[in-house]
Amino acid sequence: MKRSILLCLCIILGINAQAENFSKEIKGNAAYSISIKKPGNVARDFPIQLDQNGEFGGSEDLPMRVEVLWDEKEGYTDILVKLEARATVFYNFSSKIHLDEMDYDASQILMPGYWYRKNLRSPDNAPSVRESTDWLIREDRLSSPLVSIFNPKNRHGYSLLRLDEIAKTSLTTHEQGEVILSGENDLGALGFGKAGPGSYFEFSYPFAERPYTYIRKLTLAEPVTAYAKLEAGETRELRYRIKKHKNNEFSDFVATVWHHSYQQLKPAPIEEQKFSNHEVKGVLTSYFKSSYVDFEELKGFSGVHLETAVCSSTGILEVGFIGRVLLNAFNALEFAEANADRELKTMADAIFESYISNGFNQSGLIREVIDFEKKTESEVYSIRRQSEGLYALLLFLKYEKEKGRNHPELEGKIKNLFTQLISLQYKDGSFPRKFDTDLKVIDETGGSSPSIVLPLTMAYHYFRDKRYLEVARKVAKYQESAIIGPSDYFSSTLDADCEDKEASLYAATAMYYLAQVTKGKERQHYIDLAKKAAYFTLSWYYTWDVPFSQGEMLGDLEMKSRGWGNVSVENNHIDVFIFEFDEVLDWLAEETKEPDFSAFAEVIRSSMREQLLPHEGNLMGVAKIGYYPEVVQHTAWDYGKNGKGFYNDIFAPGWTVASIWELLTIGRTTGYFK
Repeated sequence: MKRSILLCLCIILGINAQAENFSKEIKGNAAYSISIKKPGNVARDFPIQLDQNGEFGGSEDLPMRVEVLWDEKEGYTDILVKLEARATVFYNFSSKIHLDEMDYDASQILMPGYWYRKNLRSPDNAPSVRESTDWLIREDRLSSPLVSIFNPKNRHGYSLLRLDEIAKTSLTTHEQGEVILSGENDLGALGFGKAGPGSYFEFSYPFAERPYTYIRKLTLAEPVTAYAKLEAGETRELRYRIKKHKNNEFSDFVATVWHHSYQQLKPAPIEEQKFSNHEVKGVLTSYFKSSYVDFEELKGFSGVHLETAVCSSTGILEVGFIGRVLLNAFNALEFAEANADRELKTMADAIFESYISNGFNQSGLIREVIDFEKKTESEVYSIRRQSEGLYALLLFLKYEKEKGRNHPELEGKIKNLFTQLISLQYKDGSFPRKFDTDLKVIDETGGSSPSIVLPLTMAYHYFRDKRYLEVARKVAKYQESAIIGPSDYFSSTLDADCEDKEASLYAATAMYYLAQVTKGKERQHYIDLAKKAAYFTLSWYYTWDVPFSQGEMLGDLEMKSRGWGNVSVENNHIDVFIFEFDEVLDWLAEETKEPDFSAFAEVIRSSMREQLLPHEGNLMGVAKIGYYPEVVQHTAWDYGKNGKGFYNDIFAPGWTVASIWELLTIGRTTGYFK
């Protein structure tokens, strides 16, 4: 008994000693400074030297009292910063926490939704370590207000998480330079950098960005530092948590950090829901009926390059992202027949008939993008759009067969298209990103390869042809070796060359589809790979609500960002790209016994389904009912116009409507494979 008590005591003391050593090591390497702005003058920077109690009493030049408390726990340390003004000041407080053991060159950075590894997949003039080794970034760019670093050499990493509620922000008159905030603000900044061979974390309040601020696509601008006001006697408290994580590889680290963020921030589903799923779909059918266009040769829903202010149809029809004409046509058909909507059924039937007759070119490829007004047609084809077109067509074929309606001509064209596309597969299992009508490769990048796994497995099930499954298996091997294994998710979007959300989303979804048509150890292997990829996808989705100012439309609409996903390093806005990923999360929760997957899936569903749904009585900043908005600009960045708190002036409701529709269509994939 005494030996057991002694053993327990030693374990407790060992844990406490580790926590204390961890805290002392980090605390001893922290530095602090305050920048003071006197209106009309250039700011002055003051390094802060704390005494042994963690206090700085101020001086004549700096009439502020500063106290920093480090509270050691088991495995993490909470940092409390207390600021008190002795006279009216405009200030910016910052701290650098040096992590000498984290070799900068060897380590990988994770700032969720914004920074992955070193962002080396991103082009010039987008944030990456090619532009600078040191970065400080405003918190609303991050899907979780967190910066983290992982060293694969010693198999551990650290994270620094902001604990405060970030509920308010205020407008500034400039995007660059020294700016005084116009009112109450909770928004700060987080960052990282290189210090000798080691690394450091940085935090700042209020926000600052350096060495550049990212103001629009591929446009880095001069740094910005914001200054908050404290009246004499007023105080401000800041709270952060620094935690050490032990992991074998970067993908495990990403998973650990996501759970840490999710469990600490505890995003809850949005409870107030006005509409049922069926009612949301009913509203979205207004988009179908309003956007239907008939160009004789082809018919479809106009959903690309529309102006939010008028939502007038354009002459463009696009199969796959960003138009999703065929998927919208299938959704319209299924809804129309279930609800006896003759008008909608006539439209959907006409679209499919036109594409069966005129939607394939002489090489057998789906005609991806046609502008009937300008009389132009894209001569560049993509594995992604071809795959998304095939996905919709295979949903249509199975649905029609179950209704007793067969389409042998379409089946033949689909088989021929698969033959053409399969000829593009490289020996490593990947597919080129883009090619021309003669199948000459234009862009051999393999990041989009997982998109073809979905229709390949569907074709295997529908046609009972094992050749399609074998091709999909080869893609899976490529995914494992080149994408999921090295945690290198990139360039799945069509208009960006960088780390992006859709690459990891398609990687996870592809493994979900393969698990539907395989058994035993092979199926379990796909489950494991889907889980790894899913954590990267989840890292793009917001676990908190970004604050907006009064006068910013999204703030006036009381929009909550939790559950929405950032897009990519290059295109820094949020959107409703989800499609069936929520179904993947629910499936993973069941297969892996991980309840956080399904819990966060519910957050996503509740947040995306109707928050910005234009409906009667509230058009949510667009011109027509059912035209679900896109390019939701949630941070100091714009896609071309309007900036934070607004939409860009041009949008593509074709894909947003398709995404929300699939989000609300539970069990479509599993139902297909039954």
